[in-house]
Amino acid sequence: MGKDETKNTKKIRLGSVTIESERRDKVFFPDSGITKAELVDYYHMIADVMLPHVRDRAVSMHRFPDGIEEEGFFHKDAPDYFPGWVTTETLENRQRGSTTYVVIDKTATLVYLADQGTITPHVWLSRINRPERPDRLIFDLDPPDDEFGPTRSAARVIRETLEDVDVASFVMTTGSRGLHVVVPLDRDSDFEEARAFAADVAELAALRHPDELTVEQRKKKRKGRLFLDVMRNAYGQTGVPPYSVRARPGAPVAAPIEWDELGSADMRSNRYNIRSIFRRLGQRDDPWKGIGRHAVGLNEKSKKLQSLLEEERGSGE
Repeated sequence: MGKDETKNTKKIRLGSVTIESERRDKVFFPDSGITKAELVDYYHMIADVMLPHVRDRAVSMHRFPDGIEEEGFFHKDAPDYFPGWVTTETLENRQRGSTTYVVIDKTATLVYLADQGTITPHVWLSRINRPERPDRLIFDLDPPDDEFGPTRSAARVIRETLEDVDVASFVMTTGSRGLHVVVPLDRDSDFEEARAFAADVAELAALRHPDELTVEQRKKKRKGRLFLDVMRNAYGQTGVPPYSVRARPGAPVAAPIEWDELGSADMRSNRYNIRSIFRRLGQRDDPWKGIGRHAVGLNEKSKKLQSLLEEERGSGE
């Protein structure tokens, strides 16, 4: 890695790639004084931990080239001016034909996207070699108000419901308002099957806890209950990957946590940020390290889930 004499420019050498990072003193997060330089350097330093969670996935770039106080935008297609070493993949999109996406496969790509003002690289729930077959299932849990407690409770209920059908789950603070509960999949099922499974889990959880949880999509019918959102489980949809930065005050990051950490008094969705996450990783390994070893197929699990769901539906009649 080398540095030229211009204070506001830095040449970052990563293997055979050199990225000329410019306008590094531009403030991206005014509340905390975090600059573009700190964002770019964060993605450089976190790459070894983050790459297993994003590698070989198409990216929808959430870009804020002038910082979070200016309006950002989502950028799905890889611009023509991106360098040739940035890996891309053309995938079919049912609404827009085909789109050529950036694919994260190395540290240099993470760093380059950050240098282009990408604060959050949202990634597909499937990998580019089998885009129709998800290897991640997401339950997106946002509180109905600013209280984090209901989100903790909902996550635990989802975990318990999945355990009833012998499915392991992992939890992550999103860096925004809520939590993601994630199930690794073995890619035997397509998105339609995965989404149906997620919807059944959510319905069973809501039937068991009707005063706290709901699967009702219309807000006016939720009546203060937490909505169990499974809508991300579809072809072409994306999720926030572990250790990605969010475009919110303080530069919070999405952080995988252990289930027993969920009860900590200071746990909240924006608990960790780009300045504190390394202290955490210095004290413990990534809780999602090796998550793929827990991947499950849904066929047999779905049969057991249907049996539990029919039983619960019957008990409410």
